[in-house]
Amino acid sequence: MTTEELLARECIRHTMACYTMAGDRLRVDEFLAVFTDDAVLESQGVEERDSFRYQGIEQIGGWLARWSARSDDEQAAPHTATFVRHHLSSCRIEFTGADSAKARTYWTAYTDIGPDHCGYYLDEFRKCGEQWLITHRRVRLDWRSPKSLFTSAVARSR
Repeated sequence: MTTEELLARECIRHTMACYTMAGDRLRVDEFLAVFTDDAVLESQGVEERDSFRYQGIEQIGGWLARWSARSDDEQAAPHTATFVRHHLSSCRIEFTGADSAKARTYWTAYTDIGPDHCGYYLDEFRKCGEQWLITHRRVRLDWRSPKSLFTSAVARSR
């Protein structure tokens, strides 16, 4: 493994951490900064109620903005969690070209109830200047607690 490849891996990990922290904190501008302009963010292999697909910065930004649209009506709010923290664990990064890579990363989300839901990301990255940005993220859901505070959250954020 070369020094250049090690630096690229660390840049990719940094991008993933920025995505996670910005998303959990609903910081739209920071969240969008990890994507290429033509990026795709979608679910894969999930039930219809958990499916989504957004293409381009505008659609992705609109989706995240809707998560912060809180309401006094619990039926209208995307979720009832007072906090969410996604934790990334095992990650395998493979370079597919000089300026492209793919990764598979496991994640677990914690909320007020403890472990809430978990799965993995299937990502494609492109080097843009000094950054490695997400061009395509597929979100897979492996498990959700029966008490999950995110049951039907995706449907409510459409």
